[in-house]
Amino acid sequence: MCNVCGCGDSRIEGHSHEHHSHEHHDHSHDDHHHNEHSHQHNDHHPVADVPQSVVIHHHYHHQGDVHHHVHYTLPAGTMPQQAAHGHHHEHENDHAHSDDHAHSDDHDHNHDHHADHHHHQVQHQPERLETGDLHYGKGEAEVHVAGVSQRQLLTLEMDILGNNNQLAAHNREHFIENRQLVLNLVSSPGSGKTTLLTETLMKLKHQCACAVIEGDQQTSNDADRIRATAVPAIQVNTGKGCHLDAQMIHDAYHQLAINEPGFLFIENVGNLVCPASFDLGEASKVAILSVTEGEDKPLKYPNMFAAADLMIINKIDLLPYVDVNIEDCVANARKVNPNIQVIKLSAKTGEGVDAWLNWLNENRQQL
Repeated sequence: MCNVCGCGDSRIEGHSHEHHSHEHHDHSHDDHHHNEHSHQHNDHHPVADVPQSVVIHHHYHHQGDVHHHVHYTLPAGTMPQQAAHGHHHEHENDHAHSDDHAHSDDHDHNHDHHADHHHHQVQHQPERLETGDLHYGKGEAEVHVAGVSQRQLLTLEMDILGNNNQLAAHNREHFIENRQLVLNLVSSPGSGKTTLLTETLMKLKHQCACAVIEGDQQTSNDADRIRATAVPAIQVNTGKGCHLDAQMIHDAYHQLAINEPGFLFIENVGNLVCPASFDLGEASKVAILSVTEGEDKPLKYPNMFAAADLMIINKIDLLPYVDVNIEDCVANARKVNPNIQVIKLSAKTGEGVDAWLNWLNENRQQL
């Protein structure tokens, strides 16, 4: 789970998505600018029991790109001071009190709130190794956020991923119905994802329908590169967010309005951490690793490689110039995922690209 990108118990503004009664015949996406901030006032309950409201504004630009702005609405006093970007709504007490009674009531309230706050903000202690190294991933939540307990993080993770997975399943229904092979391309920045994707599209676009959803924090640079190949693409800018989620893919997919059988490539935000946890409805995650990154990346970022069905080792044309052992890289990937498939290629020279195209076509034929 990511606790930096603004995850929360999602309430999507302007787009109701109840899966038991949602009609899929007509998806209307107007400009959403309705401010619906919930006001929660419950000072004596732990933070884990208080929902965090997330308001997402969707802006559709002239090229069809989608830009998400995320705002957080938290009940006043329910989070520590470091919840810097929450909108705190404080209201004066409407009840009349005498000065003495009001003073006493304030004192008791503050005391109780402080005790409750202290109880639920117990700091997670890292595992201390013999070398003196600290491991913060050994708690129940396998992550540490200052001022937030492991119990709160687990509750938040269940809410976030539960909502996301429900919508991912809905996305997957669309993809299967339209017989589209949807791939989630994940990597660190600079691995060569976009170059590989443009070269792939130039070879595939004459065989069947292709489309791309591009994810970055800012700019439409990558979507512009894709559109230059005459393949339709939508840029999704995540702002401070460090991954794409199922809601973003849902919005972009219907913005593309594609229903022909073929390929849909999702190029995720460059990040080997957060995208591993978020199902988008894709058939497979494809992890792209450049030889310049070293052979130990699968061990450093095991969740990503454990979630991937295929690892592409890219930029093999640079092997004479870098100190890396590809076989060690493959062995490390199979330590965390024994079933991961591996293709070695160079998007620049074309070496190994045929193996990638064969993999794509074989998987599409299985739809």
